[in-house]
Amino acid sequence: MPAPNQSNTSPPPFLLMGVPDLEVFHVWISVPFCVTYIMALLGNTLVLLAVGLDRSLHEPMYCFIAMLALIDLIFSTAVVPKMLGVFWLDAREIGFEACFIQMFFIHTFTAVESGVLLAMSLDRYVAICHPLRYSTILTSPRAIQAGLLSLARGVGMVIPLMWLLTSLPYCSSRAIPHSYCEHMAVVGLACADTATSHRYSLSAATLLVGTDFAFITFSYCAILRAVLRLPSHRARLKALGTCGSHVFVILIFYIGGLLSMYLQMFTRSLAPHVQVLVADSYLTVPPMLNPLVYGIKVKQIQEGIRKLLGQLAGPRSSQA
Repeated sequence: MPAPNQSNTSPPPFLLMGVPDLEVFHVWISVPFCVTYIMALLGNTLVLLAVGLDRSLHEPMYCFIAMLALIDLIFSTAVVPKMLGVFWLDAREIGFEACFIQMFFIHTFTAVESGVLLAMSLDRYVAICHPLRYSTILTSPRAIQAGLLSLARGVGMVIPLMWLLTSLPYCSSRAIPHSYCEHMAVVGLACADTATSHRYSLSAATLLVGTDFAFITFSYCAILRAVLRLPSHRARLKALGTCGSHVFVILIFYIGGLLSMYLQMFTRSLAPHVQVLVADSYLTVPPMLNPLVYGIKVKQIQEGIRKLLGQLAGPRSSQA
């Protein structure tokens, strides 16, 4: 009999272990993640619809908020449904290709969100420090171009990493000690030298995050200096209130991301379930908080959501 063609056989799947050492509590652990995911779906969908359907919100700042909502929807949906499948149904198996597709979405849209947050900080810098030139410098088409540029940058950064990872040989043990295909957990299963992929991922992430955060810090330092020079106390409070929501979202994103990444890389003495829960929270909590922050702090978004809910409730009340 002819030997089977090994090139046509697909690699065996991986197994997601959930939260190591806490398997008996998976059902209880799933409850907060399920609640945050439902809230993220509802909140971000409302923000997207409010910005998309209200023409008065077709401005750069609200375009960036809508981009964040779309990113959060993709971000959380790439992870949480499979995570809940592991917790609820013990559906641990994930295909080889599906695992790296999930990883691609996680890393790509992390980079895209960083780029959008940078664009938002520059938007606020121009609006507060150069208000007379704002309408000529920043327009809705340019905001969309900035979002597409962030997407292209994210894809361009992640594709080489995916090529490095998929080209590695993986051992017979396919159990990933995580709730999703987390980069370092998957790399730990490789039966080859992973120094190249490790160096690339660390340097690319540090360079991207470091560059973006440096420009964001510069923008908000300039904004703070300009705000403190405003003669009116009311104007200062209004400007700080507008930027406060952005700063809150930025801090959650960068502090949570860096904490999750470096805990996975360098902390050996920390219990594995703590590392996994921190990483899981980073992918689920910010997508829930972002629409809440903008819905509470940005009055125009509040009004847009009220209009949308009123339009949805209007036909029902008239039918009743």
